Amino acid sequence: MYGGDEVSAIVIDLGSHTCKAGYAGEDAPKAVFPSVVGAIDQMDVDESDDAEKNSGSGESKNNNRNADGDKAKGKRKLYVGSQSLGYRRDFMEVLSPLKDGIVADWDIVDSIWEHAFSRECLLIDPKEHPMLLAEPSSNAQQQRERAAELMFEKYKAPALFLAKNAVLTSFASGRATSLVVDSGGGSTTVAPVHDGYVLQKAVATSPIGGEFLTDCLMKSLESKGIVMKPRYSFRRKEIRPGEFQTVDLDFPNTTESYKLYSQRVIASDVKECVCRAPDTPYDESAYSNIPMTPYELPDGQTIEIGSDRFKIPDVLFNPSLAQTIPGMESFAEIAPSVRGLPQMVIESINKCDVDIRRELFSSILLAGGTASMQQLKERLEKDLLEESPQAARVKVLASGNATERRFSVWIGGSILASLGSFQQMWFSRSEYEEHGASYIQRKCP
Repeated sequence: MYGGDEVSAIVIDLGSHTCKAGYAGEDAPKAVFPSVVGAIDQMDVDESDDAEKNSGSGESKNNNRNADGDKAKGKRKLYVGSQSLGYRRDFMEVLSPLKDGIVADWDIVDSIWEHAFSRECLLIDPKEHPMLLAEPSSNAQQQRERAAELMFEKYKAPALFLAKNAVLTSFASGRATSLVVDSGGGSTTVAPVHDGYVLQKAVATSPIGGEFLTDCLMKSLESKGIVMKPRYSFRRKEIRPGEFQTVDLDFPNTTESYKLYSQRVIASDVKECVCRAPDTPYDESAYSNIPMTPYELPDGQTIEIGSDRFKIPDVLFNPSLAQTIPGMESFAEIAPSVRGLPQMVIESINKCDVDIRRELFSSILLAGGTASMQQLKERLEKDLLEESPQAARVKVLASGNATERRFSVWIGGSILASLGSFQQMWFSRSEYEEHGASYIQRKCP
């Protein structure tokens, strides 16, 4: 219907931590970059323009694009700290378009999509490709209509489809019914999928995701006197072969949000390298004399990480642990209402129809970046076996490949958009012009 095999659909999954974009039918996204953007207010831009021209990254052209001129957008491809976010600028704030997983700032989303289509990423003309967008299970009608308007009005896409994250994860593992535990950057969501539809009434969410764990780790290290110097704040020079000296640099106009962003990049890497879920619930005395694991920070200092390697991941299972970390006291107000992973899973399954509970217990799928942590699958399975009813056969499934776990939503979208039987499901441009944006509710359940 849309150009057949010649033109492949584009699949975009905008997560709370990274945005994944690529062609349907491929096994991994082409472009993966952070979903935060740097923003400089127009007033500050004039001073920093010269600096940008010198940086040679060719981004100053983006500054005046925005018609209302309130935010300048610098955006560039990013993997481990994208180029434009990795380049420090005076007065640059780091902003996220999402609040609690739902889009709050459409200007930023627009700039992220534009970046995905641009020559730094996919190098495509959106007029020629149908678009499949992944959306959170709790997405409101207003958000969906806004996405449709933007895609059809601004990008002139020939067709569009919005699919729920949990459904796509389910398809990625080849199942129509499963319980999807999606633990990403901003939050963790447990959503039951039955015959390709999300059962909305049983969706459970928790604000604990990868970024929360990264914050816990940063605070815990700070309380031990370890300071993470952001990469822009020092220069290393070699005084003798193999011997380095670190020279601190001072940038008074760096915003707090950018400093935090830069520190998080480092802390997040520490977390991914050394943390793993403990086999049993974390206990201070049992883990107090555990062997330390060394990690070398970018400025050359080597830190030793001991019990935190197990304590931080265990916050997913026992959120009240976070309150014991110095500096995380603000979490105490919401802590009682936040549940651990096993409780969320059981609560979600109990809200479903009795007939499908057994099937859900036996196909619990782990997805998202945080879910690719070592030992997480084994620990969740063990906790669920203890708490679930006797008759239930508990099976937690997770792709052995961390890349697949991390990109499972995108991969599901890639599979769906390339199916022949899916082609008549698209919400086409002509339907949009005839019925308006609200028609998306009927086309994309």
